[in-house]
Amino acid sequence: MPTEILMPALSPTMEDGTLAKWLVKEGDTVTSGDVLAEIETDKATMEFEAVDDGVVGRLLIAEGTAGVTVNTPIALLLDEGEDTSALETAASPQSEAPPRAIPADTPAVPAPPQAAGLAAVTSQDGTRVFASPLARRLAAETGLDLAGLAGSGPRGRIVKSDVEAALDGGAQIDASKNRVETAAPSPAAAAPPPAPAKSSQSGAVARAYADRPHQEIALDGMRRTIAARLSEAKQTIPHFYLRRSVKLDALLALRAEINSQLAPRGLKLSVNDFVIKACASALQRVPAANAVWAEDRILQLAQSDVAVAVAVEGGLFTPVIKDAETKSLSALSAEMKDLAARARDRKLMPEEYQGGSFAISNLGMFGIESFDAVINPPHGAILAVGAGVKKPVVSEDGAVATATVMTLSLSVDHRVIDGALGAELLGAIVDGLEAPLALMA
Repeated sequence: MPTEILMPALSPTMEDGTLAKWLVKEGDTVTSGDVLAEIETDKATMEFEAVDDGVVGRLLIAEGTAGVTVNTPIALLLDEGEDTSALETAASPQSEAPPRAIPADTPAVPAPPQAAGLAAVTSQDGTRVFASPLARRLAAETGLDLAGLAGSGPRGRIVKSDVEAALDGGAQIDASKNRVETAAPSPAAAAPPPAPAKSSQSGAVARAYADRPHQEIALDGMRRTIAARLSEAKQTIPHFYLRRSVKLDALLALRAEINSQLAPRGLKLSVNDFVIKACASALQRVPAANAVWAEDRILQLAQSDVAVAVAVEGGLFTPVIKDAETKSLSALSAEMKDLAARARDRKLMPEEYQGGSFAISNLGMFGIESFDAVINPPHGAILAVGAGVKKPVVSEDGAVATATVMTLSLSVDHRVIDGALGAELLGAIVDGLEAPLALMA
């Protein structure tokens, strides 16, 4: 029986993706670890590797197909000794057999808690383990219990080589007791749910503009995710806002001096690098504010994991700089440039843009003097950074002088951070920016 290759879940929140490009063709021989295809999620394009050896018998999903649900068969892999005749009884692609509509009042049945593409089997003692179809077949033929094996495949999956190694090592086999069964999928998990119907409001809006020339732009995965998450944020997070002005002249002078010394090394610090460092330092000075909302509890982080919004075509990413408080300004600058470049190329891994407790959104380079940012859940706060502008200021002795002033606006989740704590955090950020030498201590 051919092995089904399933649409993988490449991130914890992925529900469907686009099969951007096949890197193999029917008839190709592949081994575990070979790259089969490029898959586009809502945030990135990632390579998908084979976990079994075999011959590509049939590609079920065409290149460029969007909205392919996780766990949908996308290809069939022929095992050793099988030929194309085995494909006649194999499952047909999803597009040829649309799922049966589920009535709206039918209670949802959760999918089995297993990683995408992994089949659950029951061992002799009832333990559920995950193994490839070829590994399951070989174990069944030899009477090997899979429960005692350590898998070397993705997410600990047991593959053919693990079974062969166990057999070569003289594993004890009791065929009379061995029992291998593939867990039967629930009806709800077997077929993806139907696409949500368009709201009546969308039709009303379209009709209102029907007599005006316009272009209709379909929502891609990134835009849908941004819309859903930020709608959730504004509807469910009790935002409040704190604003402070920062005098940047000392920072700009220090930055110019450092950049002149870094020039031979090809390095150049930006104001944003100082902002990241100041926020990381402030989260350490005010640890109670270094926290995220976890529905029934608050998680207070030990390290300063700072997310930074990066504009890309069609949306934005928030790559996370982990342990930012421990890194030098030059290290932060280099890491941020690398993350931003790969974000624009859609090459970030999920773990590089998920997590963090705090975010920064800087629109100063676009000339925006001040704005309020929307919190990216589950973060406790986000700092909106405006442009540095020359303004008249009054010094402590009453004299009027000119200074470069930047406006900061801190959006705070009141469930996590109260007003006084938010003010303390913003004050610590301002202190770091106005006395930047301390950031280098």
